[in-house]
Amino acid sequence: MTQGAGQGPEAERTATLRDFRVPAYMNETGPYAPSAPPADTAPPLGESPSAPEEGYPDAYTPTQRDLPVIQRGDTAQAVSEPAPLPAAQPPAGPGPLYVVGDVHGYLDQLVAALQEQGLVDSAGQWCAGTARLWFLGDFTDRGPDGIGVIDLVMRLSAEAAAAGGYCKALMGNHELLLLGAKRFGDTPVNSGAGTATFQAAWLLNGGQKSDMDRLQDHHLQWMARLDAVEEVDGYLLVHSDTTSYLDYGDSIEAVNDTVRETLTRNDADECWDLFRKFTKRFSFRDEGGADAVRSLLDTYGGTRIVHGHSPIPYLLGEVGSEDGDETTGPLVEGPHVYADGLAIAMDGGVTMAGKLLVQQLPLDV
Repeated sequence: MTQGAGQGPEAERTATLRDFRVPAYMNETGPYAPSAPPADTAPPLGESPSAPEEGYPDAYTPTQRDLPVIQRGDTAQAVSEPAPLPAAQPPAGPGPLYVVGDVHGYLDQLVAALQEQGLVDSAGQWCAGTARLWFLGDFTDRGPDGIGVIDLVMRLSAEAAAAGGYCKALMGNHELLLLGAKRFGDTPVNSGAGTATFQAAWLLNGGQKSDMDRLQDHHLQWMARLDAVEEVDGYLLVHSDTTSYLDYGDSIEAVNDTVRETLTRNDADECWDLFRKFTKRFSFRDEGGADAVRSLLDTYGGTRIVHGHSPIPYLLGEVGSEDGDETTGPLVEGPHVYADGLAIAMDGGVTMAGKLLVQQLPLDV
């Protein structure tokens, strides 16, 4: 996609790196071508889920997308005996499984990464047959074309299904943020740290006016129906590296139902509480992180957890200057496996000159 006048990719990503900081006053928990529609922290590791997480005081808040043609041939010839039936073929199993980390509006980078993995062709069309593709959320904000990303994912979902595979997506905190900004705007919500609004939080966290201008009802409906948690091939897929999912149910079905019901009730305070819990991060990073992962695996199933949300450079502590003085970000070549091998982080930090990750599973360690 074309960058804005006078703004190269490095400048934009450097600015985004600066935006990732939590302001000092924030202290509460808080298809390539568009097509028609088809029809951030958790409790301190090792402590109870209700306790505040290290580095994030209890009052942290996030305020501060025919029939087949049969060749006739010569039909005048008589056939003396029936042709043998073809040998029975075993039913085809599911195709390979892929996951995609946070995209944040970087449509060109997404298409390039999907092409590199052989999932889409040079025209951006699904070409992976029965492959299975999961996006881990955060399609919009910070980058230039969040609505283009959503349009692509929606189109690939239809194309993959027609080919016998699938393309599916989870809900990230930025989907909740964009939904809230559209629905509630400047309506005050109870943030626990004074008056807050979805509109202000959206702008603070990289909201793009071009996305809001192009946002249509079918985009809103698609986002509001996204699941929050899924389990596939022994991998528990979530967006955020937090144990807050446990607040919404003791099964995958219960969590997904509760999230959808919350959005359906359209209560600004309820939606804000959901959003701020999905912004929690770093639950699996430090001492006790493996136990935090196990608490989710024991409840929802799976043997490893796969998440986005927290950029790998932050998980590794390799971010140099939060003031954005550096023109390049830390080099990320692939997913980060940590928490005794139980957690796989997929946010390569595309918003900070990192890599947009598309990874086939299983991932060897």
